[in-house]
Amino acid sequence: MLFNSLVFVVFFIVVTGLYFLLPHKYRWALLLAASCYFYMFFKPVYILILGFTIVIDYYAGILLEQEHDKAKKKKYLVMSLIANIGVLAVFKYYNFLNGNISGLAEYFGMKNPIPYLNILLPIGLSFHTFQAMSYTIEVYRGHQKAERHFGIYSLYVMFYPQLVAGPIERPQNVLHQFHEEHTFKYENAVSGLRLMLWGMFKKVVIADRLAVVTDMVFDAPGQQSAVATVIASVLFTFQIFCDFSGYSDIALGSARVMGFHLMKNFDRPYSATTISEFWRRWHISLSTWFRDYLYIPLGGNRVPYMRRQFNLFFVFLVSGLWHGADWKFIIWGALHGVFLVLANVTYDIRLKVRKAIGLERVPWLNRLVQQSETFVLVTIAWIFFRANSTHDALVMIGKIPAFFGEVATMVRTGNWSYGIPIAPFRLLLCFVVIAVLESVHLLQRNGNVANMIDRKPLIVRWGVYYMLLLAIIYLGVFSNREFIYFQF
Repeated sequence: MLFNSLVFVVFFIVVTGLYFLLPHKYRWALLLAASCYFYMFFKPVYILILGFTIVIDYYAGILLEQEHDKAKKKKYLVMSLIANIGVLAVFKYYNFLNGNISGLAEYFGMKNPIPYLNILLPIGLSFHTFQAMSYTIEVYRGHQKAERHFGIYSLYVMFYPQLVAGPIERPQNVLHQFHEEHTFKYENAVSGLRLMLWGMFKKVVIADRLAVVTDMVFDAPGQQSAVATVIASVLFTFQIFCDFSGYSDIALGSARVMGFHLMKNFDRPYSATTISEFWRRWHISLSTWFRDYLYIPLGGNRVPYMRRQFNLFFVFLVSGLWHGADWKFIIWGALHGVFLVLANVTYDIRLKVRKAIGLERVPWLNRLVQQSETFVLVTIAWIFFRANSTHDALVMIGKIPAFFGEVATMVRTGNWSYGIPIAPFRLLLCFVVIAVLESVHLLQRNGNVANMIDRKPLIVRWGVYYMLLLAIIYLGVFSNREFIYFQF
């Protein structure tokens, strides 16, 4: 079920209404049934996969808590992790690995006898797999008590607001909330619905409108000019942010209306001045997951300097593979790893250069330069993420050097539509909605925008809500376009 659909609006109203009407002891059953229905809306049979891992992890958690022998505890944890990673490997990576084996075999004149599997990737598999793994790891570490209520544990994995694309929650934050009785609170309803409204605006007004342009360019990169390539790359940078953070806003908002509080997943990532800061602001639930369950176990900051840099690169390489079974995602992750390692290795040199040219004496300019550098690097990496293939990504990057020459031609000839495959008004509208987004982000630098709205008179508050609603109705692109991160 898509958040950006009329079906979800009806679903949300019915489920939320019933939630507050039912006695507390039955609410978990309602939410679990609703979450199953929500997931089965995509492909019903795949709920059996979730059921398989839920049963294994539920009993693994109990065994991990009861067992005192460290060797046996480790064995139970490994069994749980193998079950989760095994399901992910079969459905997400089997054909990718088999395809690479076939390519290698053909190179040496041989034939790969291993057959391909005609299977579809279950929607959101990477998200609920990682959430399930965090539960057994935290129980193993002694940071979380095993959940004895099978229905509550199932709900932890399947809670519909964040089932398909996160945030990837930790048991310490969510499990206890399913046991607590939530009463209807006006402030929760207002803040939750407002967040959902903002998330919907980001999805249908900004992300899906930008997608009209980016799809045209990315689907035929060889036919595009350098100007069109650069514009589409920049637009996709905002598209994927609004698409993914829009989903997160709707997820957090729908949960908050019922009294649940999920973790914040985005914090103005394009205001970052370094790649490291970008990842502290982008997909926070995933970046902290890799930090806690991969980077720190590899040694974290306790290992020698160069080993630490290798660990950082390796984590981002794995992050790229997590995003998709394709070399373009691996390259995307590797690029971020390289950017981060180079930033660490060259930090002293870059600091001396900034001091030598006087940037350090002008803080606002220094920050702007660093933000611009980070934005450019992130945008270049996003090309690999969005392109239909690694070859297409390389074609697009190869066009970028000609950008300034084409701009000069446009200025000299006065032909401002040169090489841009979209009507000027529609392109202008794209930049207008981005300007609205960035204006809100600018306000957030001075505090929480929601709190600012709350302090305004009633007529101003409702004026803002009506403007957003009207923008969604009249400017939104309603084509039932899935959220980008559903494919992961």
